[in-house]
Amino acid sequence: MSHPASLAEWKGLVDGLSIRGQAFVNGHYVDAASGETFECVNPADNSLITSVAATDSEDVDRAVAAARKAFDSGAWSRMAPAERKGVLYHFADLIRTHQDELAALETIDMGKPIADSTTIDIPGAARCIAWYAEAIDKVYDEVAPTSHDTIGLITREPVGVVACVVPWNFPLLMAAWKIAPALASGNSVILKPSEKSPLTALRIAELAVEAGIPEGVFNVLPGFGQTAGKALALHDDVDCIAFTGSTAVGKMILGYSGQSNMKRVWLECGGKSPNIVFADCPDLDAAAQAAGFGIFFNQGEMCSAASRLLVENSVREAFLERLVTFAGTMQPGNPLDPDTRMGAIVDQVQFDTVMGYIEKGREEGATLRVGGGRALEETNGWYVAPTIFDDVRNDMTIAQQEIFGPVLSTIAFDSAEEALAYGNDVRYGLAAAVWTRDINKAHRVAKGLRAGTVWINCYDAGDLTVPFGGFKESGNGRDKSLHALDKYVELKTTWIDLGA
Repeated sequence: MSHPASLAEWKGLVDGLSIRGQAFVNGHYVDAASGETFECVNPADNSLITSVAATDSEDVDRAVAAARKAFDSGAWSRMAPAERKGVLYHFADLIRTHQDELAALETIDMGKPIADSTTIDIPGAARCIAWYAEAIDKVYDEVAPTSHDTIGLITREPVGVVACVVPWNFPLLMAAWKIAPALASGNSVILKPSEKSPLTALRIAELAVEAGIPEGVFNVLPGFGQTAGKALALHDDVDCIAFTGSTAVGKMILGYSGQSNMKRVWLECGGKSPNIVFADCPDLDAAAQAAGFGIFFNQGEMCSAASRLLVENSVREAFLERLVTFAGTMQPGNPLDPDTRMGAIVDQVQFDTVMGYIEKGREEGATLRVGGGRALEETNGWYVAPTIFDDVRNDMTIAQQEIFGPVLSTIAFDSAEEALAYGNDVRYGLAAAVWTRDINKAHRVAKGLRAGTVWINCYDAGDLTVPFGGFKESGNGRDKSLHALDKYVELKTTWIDLGA
């Protein structure tokens, strides 16, 4: 499928968009019960896109009631698996049909390059929904190996009403990672997108109904975490909440579950991933490009960003020279320009956070190799130049805290043991990478790293067939793969005595 080919063509498409700002409850767009709205702003130039419904606890009550009624009716939860599969296939196809519209919404909403929206985010979301559709009638229940006069059945049942609270950095893709397995399992879903990027979630709501998902099964509540998000986490009739976002908020959601009905809580939280480059790296050029892409892709707004570069001293300078050169190819530009490789930071709050960390790096004695400032200030947008720090100690703030911006900390080491110690010396454990020709070293270091994903001689690779999630304070549970289905079902044992 061909896309608009120029900045002017994408701007023309954006100018013609009809943008939804209302919540979506029980199959219909509705205003927030309070009538309150918030402004949705384009980070590329700080211009107003639209006003969006600011839902709160009353809206949550309405959405949960609609979701519960739909679940109990069995219209979706007891639909034949083959029929449910067909509906989700149609849903995925509709996302593909509207992919240019959805890509444009994603780009103006959170600032990512349109080239990424069109080739990664939107097709990835459609593929995710289709992948879980295909899984619906491929996952079998079990019969236990019992004695001849008994039968033990182990069956999976949908958990009920699932709240999916997703972040702003990959708005539709992260939503798909959660709603696809939740819907495939027969649950009713309430999606709460981030207030920073609600537009694609609101648009796909009507595509879900068009695809045949019954009213009340898929609802979307835009709003703030401290109101709508908290109300969902505390609600006694929400059976499960799946969250991607900061570790601090993840801990709050765990607390809310304990204060309410002990709902299942699945968390994919922060990261401070070590990218370990040994002197026997098979290709320094390829490793430097992967390291740069790993931190500058999506403006560094990735929980799995390669934000800590651990490089062996003997190749450090040669590697950094390559990396600085690569940074020059990732300068920020207009997100709607198909040639742009790095866009705008999502909003001023996040921009100020990133700039604060850069200043902290300077104060603590790290050496700024490139970047460190605001870019394209004349646009009135929130752009940060790709930034690389050298001479970073692992106890520095920029080496320990998640920055969520295009800021790389470089830490030198002299042995595999030292690299492994530095790699694990953070509270996070989401991802890591190892670059070496030595297969034994690769396996030893990979086994020693406390991370949910370890890449060998690559970074940020994989697909839907493998799980994604973290150790330690990076969360629990897994997105992607068949393992994600486990989060949205309950296991039931039925024991039958044949001798009775």
